[in-house]
Amino acid sequence: MENPPICNYEGSDYQTSFWETGGRAYEDAAEDVALRRLLPPGGKLMLELGAGAGRNTPRYHGFEQVVLVDFSRTQLEQARERLGEDARYRYVAADVYHLPFVAGLFDGATMIRTLHHMAEPRLALEQTRRVLQSGAAFILEYANKQNLKAILRYTLRRQNWNPFSPEPVEFAALNYDFHPSTVRAWLRMSGFSVRRQLTVSHYRIGLLKKIVPLRLLIWMDSIAQLSGNLWQLSPSVFTLNCAIGETPPAQADTFFACPACASPLQDTPPELVCPSCGRAYPVQGGIYDFRLKGG
Repeated sequence: MENPPICNYEGSDYQTSFWETGGRAYEDAAEDVALRRLLPPGGKLMLELGAGAGRNTPRYHGFEQVVLVDFSRTQLEQARERLGEDARYRYVAADVYHLPFVAGLFDGATMIRTLHHMAEPRLALEQTRRVLQSGAAFILEYANKQNLKAILRYTLRRQNWNPFSPEPVEFAALNYDFHPSTVRAWLRMSGFSVRRQLTVSHYRIGLLKKIVPLRLLIWMDSIAQLSGNLWQLSPSVFTLNCAIGETPPAQADTFFACPACASPLQDTPPELVCPSCGRAYPVQGGIYDFRLKGG
């Protein structure tokens, strides 16, 4: 699929309605524990794919610079408001299938709560690998179809789809759950070696979140996460992956590339113009807009 459909959070108050007032303190803290376990101690340039309003961005404090990528401009505007005017952060509106960067640019990347919106996840992973240097760390989170709740519902015939089958399940429009073995296979085929797996948000149950103190629930999850290399039965799985194969580092004077034809671009705000295909990409309010219009 050359131009897969894109899940667009334009105009959404997702950060506020889902995370801040939606009773997700446990999930957020559990993900923080997983990230602290998997993140490298430091690096130069981190790529945050599906950055949204910047919920996780401050957690990448070991990197000199973080590039936030999201398809929604309004999400990036919210991230700028949240993070303030900080030279460590760059904001890029783009889709993960057409990343506007030269090859071998980043020495770290994350994709959290993003792959589950991908109609073509393999293509998204291949694009991620293209812009990473050899040996770069890539932290991927995905929604796991083989979780205990799905297994129980399937056993009791409360759902039709099989949690043990390898194919993705689209439970709502552009919302997918994936089988762990399938995701591992995609990662290997895309040029990654899976180094570690953590199972996260084991206790994502409304009643438990109400009756069990938050700190205890987080501690319980932090212990359960360590089972990730043995089995994956939680609704969320984090993987630490290493970019393998030879990818020459990007030249020192290059950064952006045309998402349509891959030609290097000069960083010339308020507009970047491709010397090869002539497409123009605006920069407004500190946000680079590389979203391809009309394919």
